[in-house]
Amino acid sequence: MAKLVSKTYGEALFELAVEEGTMDSLMEETEAVLAIFQENEEYVKLLNHPKISVEEKVTLLEKAFKGKVSDQLTGLLITVAEKGRFTEIEEILTYFEDKVREYKKIGTAYVTSAVELTQHEKESVEKKLLETTSYESFRINYMVDAGLIGGMIIKIGDRIVDSSIRTKLGSMAKELSKLQLAK
Repeated sequence: MAKLVSKTYGEALFELAVEEGTMDSLMEETEAVLAIFQENEEYVKLLNHPKISVEEKVTLLEKAFKGKVSDQLTGLLITVAEKGRFTEIEEILTYFEDKVREYKKIGTAYVTSAVELTQHEKESVEKKLLETTSYESFRINYMVDAGLIGGMIIKIGDRIVDSSIRTKLGSMAKELSKLQLAK
């Protein structure tokens, strides 16, 4: 259900941004608003509290954002609060950002390696991703997981390429366990 809500509102904001030609500015604003929400968890908890009336939530949002971000984004925040869906605001804004990046052919990749990659290795990974996908650029988030032993895992959207030694060893162990020893 949460995915449907984030898609519905995120899609509406995206279509509005395309229609009004405000995609870039709206993208900047959503990034800033998301950062504010992530840095001020108590504020978000307050906006989600069931004992705070909808009118009070709208007033809090207007005081915080009216005149500081576009009317489109302020309107979205207020609408989401009025509909009792503010618990999903971060997913909604993230959906919008992902949709804009997809529209602009900017991929988001999560690369997990066993050790910290050098700058040259990072450039090599990005070059390979650009060659093998339809994206024109990438935002790559690098993480380290020593448990991989070696290799890396690359996740783009719902696609995962796992070339880690841990996974290869696991696959070999499964195959070996299927073999029956001959007498």
